[in-house]
Amino acid sequence: RIQYARWKEQCKHMDPHVGSGKIITAPIITEDGVPIKDPLVLLEAATPDQQASPITTKNGDEANQSSANRLTDKQTIEWKLTLHQIGLDVLRTDRSMVFYEKKENLSKLWDILAVYAWIDKEVGYCQGMSDLCSPMIVLLNDEADAFWCFERLMRRLRGNFRCTQQSVGVENQLQHLASIIQVLDPKLHDHLETLGGGDYLFAFRMFMVLFRRELSFGDSLYLWEMMWALEYDPDMFSTYEESGPATDRSAQGYKPRVKSTRQFGKYERANMKSATNGVDGPVPISVFLVASVLKENSQKLLQEARGLDDIIRILNNVNGNLDAKKACAGALKLHAKYLRKMQGKKA
Repeated sequence: RIQYARWKEQCKHMDPHVGSGKIITAPIITEDGVPIKDPLVLLEAATPDQQASPITTKNGDEANQSSANRLTDKQTIEWKLTLHQIGLDVLRTDRSMVFYEKKENLSKLWDILAVYAWIDKEVGYCQGMSDLCSPMIVLLNDEADAFWCFERLMRRLRGNFRCTQQSVGVENQLQHLASIIQVLDPKLHDHLETLGGGDYLFAFRMFMVLFRRELSFGDSLYLWEMMWALEYDPDMFSTYEESGPATDRSAQGYKPRVKSTRQFGKYERANMKSATNGVDGPVPISVFLVASVLKENSQKLLQEARGLDDIIRILNNVNGNLDAKKACAGALKLHAKYLRKMQGKKA
Protein backbone atom coordinates (compact mmCIF):
# COMPACT_ATOMS: atom_id res chain seq x y z
CA ARG A 1 0.00 0.00 0.00
CA ILE A 2 2.87 2.34 0.78
CA GLN A 3 4.50 1.59 -2.57
CA TYR A 4 1.24 2.25 -4.43
CA ALA A 5 0.81 5.54 -2.55
CA ARG A 6 4.32 6.57 -3.65
CA TRP A 7 3.63 5.76 -7.29
CA LYS A 8 0.27 7.53 -7.18
CA GLU A 9 1.87 10.63 -5.66
CA GLN A 10 4.50 10.53 -8.40
CA CYS A 11 1.75 10.46 -11.04
CA LYS A 12 -0.17 13.19 -9.25
CA HIS A 13 2.92 15.37 -9.37
CA MET A 14 3.05 14.88 -13.15
CA ASP A 15 -0.68 15.45 -13.56
CA PRO A 16 -2.91 16.82 -10.76
CA HIS A 17 -6.01 15.02 -12.09
CA VAL A 18 -4.67 11.76 -10.61
CA GLY A 19 -6.31 11.28 -7.22
CA SER A 20 -8.59 14.28 -7.72
CA GLY A 21 -11.78 12.28 -8.23
CA LYS A 22 -11.95 13.47 -11.83
CA ILE A 23 -11.49 11.56 -15.06
CA ILE A 24 -9.81 12.98 -18.14
CA THR A 25 -11.79 12.29 -21.31
CA ALA A 26 -10.00 14.64 -23.70
CA PRO A 27 -6.31 15.08 -24.62
CA ILE A 28 -4.28 17.18 -22.20
CA ILE A 29 -1.10 17.29 -24.26
CA THR A 30 -0.01 17.17 -27.90
CA GLU A 31 2.39 14.58 -29.26
CA ASP A 32 5.03 17.34 -29.27
CA GLY A 33 4.63 17.80 -25.51
CA VAL A 34 2.64 21.05 -25.66
CA PRO A 35 -0.05 21.21 -22.93
CA ILE A 36 -3.63 21.66 -24.14
CA LYS A 37 -5.32 24.26 -22.00
CA ASP A 38 -8.50 23.43 -20.13
CA PRO A 39 -9.10 19.86 -21.28
CA LEU A 40 -12.52 18.43 -20.58
CA VAL A 41 -12.62 16.63 -17.26
CA LEU A 42 -15.40 14.28 -16.23
CA LEU A 43 -17.10 15.37 -13.02
CA GLU A 44 -19.99 12.91 -13.14
CA ALA A 45 -20.64 9.58 -14.82
CA ALA A 46 -21.67 10.18 -18.42
CA THR A 47 -21.34 8.44 -21.74
CA PRO A 48 -18.58 9.61 -24.09
CA ASP A 49 -21.06 10.95 -26.64
CA GLN A 50 -22.42 13.35 -24.01
CA GLN A 51 -19.04 15.03 -23.79
CA ALA A 52 -18.37 18.04 -25.96
CA SER A 53 -15.19 18.24 -27.99
CA PRO A 54 -12.41 20.25 -26.34
CA ILE A 55 -11.26 23.53 -27.84
CA THR A 56 -7.57 23.11 -28.49
CA THR A 57 -6.93 26.12 -30.74
CA LYS A 58 -4.65 28.71 -29.19
CA ASN A 59 -3.39 32.08 -30.28
CA GLY A 60 -1.36 34.99 -29.00
CA ASP A 61 -0.05 34.81 -25.45
CA GLU A 62 -1.78 31.47 -24.70
CA ALA A 63 0.07 29.73 -27.53
CA ASN A 64 3.40 31.23 -26.45
CA GLN A 65 2.82 30.21 -22.85
CA SER A 66 1.95 26.64 -23.87
CA SER A 67 5.11 26.39 -25.96
CA ALA A 68 7.13 27.62 -23.02
CA ASN A 69 5.62 24.86 -20.84
CA ARG A 70 6.37 22.18 -23.41
CA LEU A 71 7.46 18.83 -21.96
CA THR A 72 10.58 17.18 -23.30
CA ASP A 73 10.63 13.92 -21.33
CA LYS A 74 9.43 11.25 -23.78
CA GLN A 75 8.12 8.83 -21.15
CA THR A 76 6.07 11.53 -19.43
CA ILE A 77 4.59 12.66 -22.76
CA GLU A 78 3.66 9.08 -23.71
CA TRP A 79 2.02 8.56 -20.32
CA LYS A 80 0.02 11.80 -20.52
CA LEU A 81 -1.14 10.91 -24.03
CA THR A 82 -2.82 7.75 -22.68
CA LEU A 83 -4.78 9.43 -19.87
CA HIS A 84 -7.79 10.52 -21.90
CA GLN A 85 -7.99 7.12 -23.62
CA ILE A 86 -8.08 5.46 -20.19
CA GLY A 87 -10.92 7.83 -19.29
CA LEU A 88 -12.94 6.99 -22.38
CA ASP A 89 -12.48 3.25 -21.79
CA VAL A 90 -13.40 3.56 -18.09
CA LEU A 91 -16.71 5.13 -19.14
CA ARG A 92 -17.49 2.13 -21.33
CA THR A 93 -16.55 -0.51 -18.72
CA ASP A 94 -19.36 -2.42 -16.97
CA ARG A 95 -21.74 0.48 -17.50
CA SER A 96 -24.78 -1.62 -16.56
CA MET A 97 -23.50 -2.02 -13.00
CA VAL A 98 -24.97 0.13 -10.25
CA PHE A 99 -21.49 0.19 -8.69
CA TYR A 100 -20.23 2.53 -11.40
CA GLU A 101 -23.06 5.01 -10.94
CA LYS A 102 -20.84 6.46 -8.20
CA LYS A 103 -18.24 8.73 -9.75
CA GLU A 104 -15.70 7.87 -7.01
CA ASN A 105 -15.67 4.26 -8.25
CA LEU A 106 -15.09 5.40 -11.82
CA SER A 107 -12.25 7.65 -10.71
CA LYS A 108 -10.73 4.81 -8.66
CA LEU A 109 -10.62 2.64 -11.78
CA TRP A 110 -9.09 5.52 -13.75
CA ASP A 111 -6.46 6.21 -11.07
CA ILE A 112 -5.33 2.56 -10.90
CA LEU A 113 -5.01 2.28 -14.68
CA ALA A 114 -3.16 5.61 -14.87
CA VAL A 115 -0.65 4.48 -12.22
CA TYR A 116 -0.20 1.11 -13.91
CA ALA A 117 0.40 2.79 -17.27
CA TRP A 118 3.22 4.74 -15.64
CA ILE A 119 5.00 1.87 -13.87
CA ASP A 120 4.78 -0.59 -16.78
CA LYS A 121 6.59 1.55 -19.30
CA GLU A 122 7.04 -1.25 -21.83
CA VAL A 123 3.33 -2.02 -22.27
CA GLY A 124 1.69 1.04 -20.73
CA TYR A 125 -2.08 1.15 -21.15
CA CYS A 126 -4.01 -0.75 -23.83
CA GLN A 127 -7.70 -1.11 -24.52
CA GLY A 128 -9.11 -4.10 -22.64
CA MET A 129 -7.15 -3.52 -19.43
CA SER A 130 -10.14 -1.69 -17.90
CA ASP A 131 -12.21 -4.89 -18.31
CA LEU A 132 -9.57 -6.87 -16.42
CA CYS A 133 -9.16 -4.26 -13.68
CA SER A 134 -12.85 -3.61 -13.03
CA PRO A 135 -13.52 -6.77 -10.97
CA MET A 136 -10.68 -5.84 -8.61
CA ILE A 137 -12.30 -2.45 -7.95
CA VAL A 138 -15.68 -4.05 -7.32
CA LEU A 139 -14.39 -6.80 -5.03
CA LEU A 140 -11.80 -4.88 -2.99
CA ASN A 141 -12.55 -1.71 -1.08
CA ASP A 142 -8.96 -0.60 -0.68
CA GLU A 143 -7.62 0.99 -3.86
CA ALA A 144 -4.05 -0.19 -3.26
CA ASP A 145 -5.22 -3.78 -2.78
CA ALA A 146 -7.20 -3.58 -6.02
CA PHE A 147 -4.13 -2.19 -7.79
CA TRP A 148 -1.85 -5.01 -6.66
CA CYS A 149 -4.36 -7.72 -7.60
CA PHE A 150 -4.61 -6.12 -11.04
CA GLU A 151 -0.81 -5.85 -11.28
CA ARG A 152 -0.44 -9.56 -10.45
CA LEU A 153 -3.08 -10.43 -13.02
CA MET A 154 -1.16 -8.38 -15.58
CA ARG A 155 1.98 -10.40 -14.82
CA ARG A 156 0.11 -13.34 -16.30
CA LEU A 157 -1.54 -11.47 -19.17
CA ARG A 158 0.60 -8.50 -20.14
CA GLY A 159 2.15 -10.45 -23.01
CA ASN A 160 -1.31 -10.31 -24.64
CA PHE A 161 -1.00 -6.54 -24.91
CA ARG A 162 2.40 -6.47 -26.59
CA CYS A 163 1.46 -5.53 -30.14
CA THR A 164 3.69 -4.40 -32.99
CA GLN A 165 3.10 -3.76 -36.68
CA GLN A 166 4.33 -7.31 -37.34
CA SER A 167 2.46 -9.24 -34.65
CA VAL A 168 -0.26 -9.15 -32.00
CA GLY A 169 0.37 -10.08 -28.38
CA VAL A 170 -1.92 -13.09 -28.42
CA GLU A 171 -0.34 -14.49 -31.59
CA ASN A 172 1.14 -17.54 -29.80
CA GLN A 173 -2.25 -18.40 -28.34
CA LEU A 174 -3.94 -17.97 -31.71
CA GLN A 175 -1.36 -20.30 -33.25
CA HIS A 176 -1.94 -22.86 -30.49
CA LEU A 177 -5.69 -22.56 -31.09
CA ALA A 178 -5.21 -23.18 -34.82
CA SER A 179 -3.10 -26.28 -34.10
CA ILE A 180 -5.63 -27.64 -31.60
CA ILE A 181 -8.63 -27.21 -33.93
CA GLN A 182 -6.64 -28.69 -36.80
CA VAL A 183 -5.98 -31.82 -34.73
CA LEU A 184 -9.41 -32.12 -33.07
CA ASP A 185 -11.71 -30.85 -35.84
CA PRO A 186 -9.81 -30.74 -39.16
CA LYS A 187 -13.04 -30.17 -41.12
CA LEU A 188 -13.80 -27.00 -39.17
CA HIS A 189 -10.20 -25.82 -39.44
CA ASP A 190 -10.20 -26.27 -43.22
CA HIS A 191 -13.52 -24.40 -43.48
CA LEU A 192 -12.24 -21.48 -41.40
CA GLU A 193 -9.06 -21.39 -43.47
CA THR A 194 -11.08 -21.34 -46.71
CA LEU A 195 -13.01 -18.32 -45.39
CA GLY A 196 -9.77 -16.46 -44.61
CA GLY A 197 -9.96 -17.11 -40.89
CA GLY A 198 -6.99 -19.44 -40.64
CA ASP A 199 -5.15 -16.92 -38.44
CA TYR A 200 -8.04 -17.19 -35.92
CA LEU A 201 -7.96 -13.42 -35.28
CA PHE A 202 -11.73 -13.56 -34.75
CA ALA A 203 -10.93 -15.09 -31.32
CA PHE A 204 -8.71 -12.12 -30.39
CA ARG A 205 -11.13 -10.54 -27.91
CA MET A 206 -11.76 -13.72 -25.93
CA PHE A 207 -8.04 -13.99 -25.18
CA MET A 208 -7.52 -10.30 -24.50
CA VAL A 209 -10.17 -9.86 -21.81
CA LEU A 210 -10.67 -13.50 -20.74
CA PHE A 211 -14.34 -13.79 -21.75
CA ARG A 212 -15.41 -10.64 -19.89
CA ARG A 213 -17.51 -9.62 -22.92
CA GLU A 214 -18.93 -13.10 -23.52
CA LEU A 215 -20.11 -13.69 -19.94
CA SER A 216 -21.98 -11.79 -17.26
CA PHE A 217 -19.88 -10.15 -14.56
CA GLY A 218 -20.52 -12.94 -12.06
CA ASP A 219 -19.99 -15.75 -14.56
CA SER A 220 -16.72 -14.27 -15.80
CA LEU A 221 -15.36 -14.23 -12.23
CA TYR A 222 -16.55 -17.81 -11.77
CA LEU A 223 -14.72 -18.78 -14.95
CA TRP A 224 -11.52 -17.02 -13.81
CA GLU A 225 -11.60 -18.82 -10.46
CA MET A 226 -12.08 -22.19 -12.15
CA MET A 227 -9.45 -21.81 -14.86
CA TRP A 228 -6.80 -20.54 -12.45
CA ALA A 229 -7.52 -23.34 -10.01
CA LEU A 230 -7.28 -25.90 -12.83
CA GLU A 231 -3.93 -24.62 -14.08
CA TYR A 232 -2.57 -23.85 -10.62
CA ASP A 233 1.20 -24.26 -10.34
CA PRO A 234 3.05 -23.41 -7.08
CA ASP A 235 6.11 -22.40 -9.12
CA MET A 236 4.26 -19.35 -10.43
CA PHE A 237 4.69 -17.62 -7.08
CA SER A 238 8.42 -17.32 -7.64
CA THR A 239 7.61 -14.90 -10.48
CA TYR A 240 5.71 -12.68 -8.06
CA GLU A 241 8.88 -12.14 -6.04
CA GLU A 242 10.90 -10.87 -8.99
CA SER A 243 12.17 -7.32 -8.59
CA GLY A 244 10.21 -4.63 -10.36
CA PRO A 245 6.53 -4.53 -11.32
CA ALA A 246 4.75 -6.46 -14.00
CA THR A 247 7.15 -9.31 -14.68
CA ASP A 248 6.01 -11.47 -17.56
CA ARG A 249 5.40 -15.03 -16.33
CA SER A 250 5.95 -16.56 -19.75
CA ALA A 251 9.49 -15.18 -19.86
CA GLN A 252 10.41 -16.82 -16.58
CA GLY A 253 10.36 -20.43 -17.74
CA TYR A 254 9.54 -23.28 -15.40
CA LYS A 255 11.57 -24.66 -12.52
CA PRO A 256 12.27 -28.38 -12.16
CA ARG A 257 9.12 -30.24 -11.18
CA VAL A 258 8.58 -31.90 -7.84
CA LYS A 259 7.70 -35.60 -7.84
CA SER A 260 4.30 -35.21 -6.19
CA THR A 261 1.58 -33.74 -8.38
CA ARG A 262 -1.12 -33.49 -5.73
CA GLN A 263 -0.44 -29.82 -5.08
CA PHE A 264 -1.03 -28.86 -8.72
CA GLY A 265 -4.33 -28.06 -10.44
CA LYS A 266 -6.05 -30.74 -12.52
CA TYR A 267 -5.13 -29.20 -15.88
CA GLU A 268 -1.52 -28.70 -14.81
CA ARG A 269 -1.26 -32.28 -13.55
CA ALA A 270 -2.34 -33.60 -16.94
CA ASN A 271 0.39 -31.52 -18.60
CA MET A 272 3.01 -32.80 -16.18
CA LYS A 273 2.05 -36.44 -16.58
CA SER A 274 2.08 -36.22 -20.37
CA ALA A 275 5.41 -34.34 -20.34
CA THR A 276 4.18 -32.06 -23.14
CA ASN A 277 5.34 -28.79 -21.60
CA GLY A 278 7.38 -26.60 -23.92
CA VAL A 279 10.19 -24.26 -22.91
CA ASP A 280 7.63 -21.54 -22.14
CA GLY A 281 5.40 -23.79 -20.10
CA PRO A 282 2.09 -25.40 -21.02
CA VAL A 283 -0.53 -23.97 -23.34
CA PRO A 284 -2.87 -21.82 -21.18
CA ILE A 285 -6.25 -23.37 -20.47
CA SER A 286 -7.83 -20.27 -22.01
CA VAL A 287 -6.80 -21.64 -25.42
CA PHE A 288 -8.79 -24.83 -24.80
CA LEU A 289 -11.70 -22.73 -23.49
CA VAL A 290 -11.84 -20.86 -26.81
CA ALA A 291 -11.44 -24.19 -28.63
CA SER A 292 -14.44 -25.56 -26.70
CA VAL A 293 -16.53 -22.55 -27.82
CA LEU A 294 -15.56 -23.22 -31.44
CA LYS A 295 -16.31 -26.94 -31.11
CA GLU A 296 -19.67 -26.16 -29.50
CA ASN A 297 -20.55 -23.98 -32.52
CA SER A 298 -18.84 -26.21 -35.08
CA GLN A 299 -21.98 -27.26 -36.98
CA LYS A 300 -23.31 -23.71 -37.07
CA LEU A 301 -19.99 -22.41 -38.39
CA LEU A 302 -19.82 -25.14 -41.04
CA GLN A 303 -23.41 -24.62 -42.21
CA GLU A 304 -23.87 -20.85 -41.93
CA ALA A 305 -20.47 -19.18 -42.16
CA ARG A 306 -19.75 -17.94 -45.67
CA GLY A 307 -17.21 -15.29 -44.71
CA LEU A 308 -15.36 -13.70 -41.78
CA ASP A 309 -18.36 -11.52 -40.92
CA ASP A 310 -20.47 -14.66 -40.44
CA ILE A 311 -17.84 -16.20 -38.16
CA ILE A 312 -17.78 -13.07 -35.99
CA ARG A 313 -21.60 -12.87 -35.95
CA ILE A 314 -21.96 -16.50 -34.84
CA LEU A 315 -19.35 -16.11 -32.10
CA ASN A 316 -20.86 -12.81 -30.94
CA ASN A 317 -24.14 -14.68 -30.42
CA VAL A 318 -22.28 -16.67 -27.76
CA ASN A 319 -22.67 -13.58 -25.52
CA GLY A 320 -25.05 -14.39 -22.68
CA ASN A 321 -25.38 -18.04 -23.75
CA LEU A 322 -22.00 -19.31 -22.60
CA ASP A 323 -22.04 -21.47 -19.47
CA ALA A 324 -18.78 -21.05 -17.54
CA LYS A 325 -18.84 -24.45 -15.82
CA LYS A 326 -19.75 -26.23 -19.05
CA ALA A 327 -16.99 -24.35 -20.90
CA CYS A 328 -14.37 -25.46 -18.34
CA ALA A 329 -15.56 -29.07 -18.50
CA GLY A 330 -15.43 -28.92 -22.30
CA ALA A 331 -11.93 -27.43 -22.21
CA LEU A 332 -10.67 -30.29 -20.00
CA LYS A 333 -12.18 -32.91 -22.33
CA LEU A 334 -10.59 -31.27 -25.37
CA HIS A 335 -7.27 -31.03 -23.54
CA ALA A 336 -7.31 -34.74 -22.66
CA LYS A 337 -8.29 -35.67 -26.22
CA TYR A 338 -5.58 -33.40 -27.65
CA LEU A 339 -2.90 -34.95 -25.41
CA ARG A 340 -3.97 -38.47 -26.44
CA LYS A 341 -3.80 -37.61 -30.13
CA MET A 342 -0.42 -35.90 -29.78
CA GLN A 343 1.00 -38.86 -27.84
CA GLY A 344 -0.41 -41.21 -30.49
CA LYS A 345 1.44 -39.25 -33.18
CA LYS A 346 4.70 -39.52 -31.23
CA ALA A 347 4.22 -43.25 -30.83
